[in-house]
Amino acid sequence: MSGVGARPVVGVLALQGDVREHLAALAASGADARPVRRPEELAGVDGLVLPGGESTTMSKLALAFGLMAPLRERVAAGMPAYGSCAGMILLADKILDPRSGQETVGGIDMIVRRNAFGRQNESFEAALEVDGVEGGPVEGVFIRAPWVESTGARAEVLATYGDHPVAVRQGNLLATSFHPELTGDHRVHGLFAEMVRSAR
Repeated sequence: MSGVGARPVVGVLALQGDVREHLAALAASGADARPVRRPEELAGVDGLVLPGGESTTMSKLALAFGLMAPLRERVAAGMPAYGSCAGMILLADKILDPRSGQETVGGIDMIVRRNAFGRQNESFEAALEVDGVEGGPVEGVFIRAPWVESTGARAEVLATYGDHPVAVRQGNLLATSFHPELTGDHRVHGLFAEMVRSAR
């Protein structure tokens, strides 16, 4: 792990999903970004991004690669983590409609609903005001996106779309329903990189 003043080492869970886009956005945000596929790689990062993809597949692959238990341990111990779309589902304490065998890393006191905004052909973009992100609205790309059904007292809602939270923070954990890595706007990744720096 990196020392004081060094670029924060931020991993991207590289089992499935839009890994390259997150690595590029993190590098543009001043982080030393690297893929994480094995427990020993997880041990070497200061923070972790859980990317968009297919949450059931990612959950099963994390179990198969021996990553689920160390992921839960690191998150419980305070490692900063950011989940976008499927990653939001993985960071939720509870899924309203889990697939058979689907597990979460947990950490954010929220209940999420998978594919709540519809199927792939119902994908859309929306301008969102996100607390903690300066410089005007963030363009949110929603692709088979979950929404937050409810949050507990410890979770802070940073953005909503319609009546539903779509960006949530709890301590060192951040989650969005949308994909900021697909827009070229790196402010959400910048927020997360700053969270990682602060936690070191």
